Amino acid sequence: MCQQIGHRHSIFCALPPHLLLEVVRNGEAEDREAALRTLSIDNTQRNLRGIRLAAPVNQALVATVSALGTAQGGRQRTIYDTHNTEILPGDVIRTEGAPPTDDEVANEAYDGLGHTYDYYLNMLGRNSLDGQGGPLHAVVHFGENYDNAFWDSTYMVFGDGLLMDRLTELTVAAHELTHGVTEVEAQLVYQRQSGALNESVSDVFGSVVKQYANDRQDAGQADWLVGEGIWRNDIDGVALRSMSNPGSAYDDPLIGKDPQPGHMDDFVNTLEDNGGVHINSGIPNRAFYLVATGIGGFAGDRAARIWYATLRDNRLSIRAGFEEFGLLTYINAWNLFPEGEEAAIVKDAWAQVGIVISQ
Repeated sequence: MCQQIGHRHSIFCALPPHLLLEVVRNGEAEDREAALRTLSIDNTQRNLRGIRLAAPVNQALVATVSALGTAQGGRQRTIYDTHNTEILPGDVIRTEGAPPTDDEVANEAYDGLGHTYDYYLNMLGRNSLDGQGGPLHAVVHFGENYDNAFWDSTYMVFGDGLLMDRLTELTVAAHELTHGVTEVEAQLVYQRQSGALNESVSDVFGSVVKQYANDRQDAGQADWLVGEGIWRNDIDGVALRSMSNPGSAYDDPLIGKDPQPGHMDDFVNTLEDNGGVHINSGIPNRAFYLVATGIGGFAGDRAARIWYATLRDNRLSIRAGFEEFGLLTYINAWNLFPEGEEAAIVKDAWAQVGIVISQ
């Protein structure tokens, strides 16, 4: 269920298990069956990833692949189609530089990989997810009525689903791909507050990539929605999550009400969802929104640079909580922008969500 036994065995999914369980409780037969099937597939994929991670690594092969990526340079996208099977990766249907196909889902996935790559390279100087120019692979039409999308450290995988119309929406793609960056840079344990930070960092850069693709949109004009417009028409919801107003993304008898808090006073203590990683991420999400709008302009210019520097900070522990992460964002804001007011804005933003930075 996109959960873990040991933090290294997670796959990172767009739809959290608590939402799918709501469908199991509330849905008609077809929706319930699809949700149960999705939860089962998620669990299988997590176990398969654990097996891959436990296998011996061919270091020579890794070095060769890395060298090829660096030598070729630029975007290296490949889109596969599993034709609604669960056998990865499927058939190649579009490669780098090839014209659009007749499959709009494949084209949207291709564009999402490109926007994400371009943002990281042009704004942060990062060459692909691994920082070494590694190729980007996406799989579309995975599974039958599979209501999710996930990153498994090799492929960005998209189902078609029954609940949603557009799992290849840009913020979803950029969110999942950013898990690959976090995996390389910070290895934040996918449990409790460190897991919520892992999810929040992906939401942050998912939203910022969308703003980048929208001509470096001003933070004050952005919608700050993750998964905007993905729900099918009969579901009352605007997105998966709202960074500006956590808890407001959806409210529907089938999927329940968005449970995200935006302040530590409402922090959710739960054993589900790896300790609420998709729920309590609303708190650092809102902190970033407040920083971005407080600084103004395109969030990728300064606010996201502060978050990225923090993600790469060797002082960030793999089990970091919100307070530790917040303190490091404050320190990195000072380091990056010593002449400006960015650090004060960062400190105030965390205070507004109930995190006091004592420095």
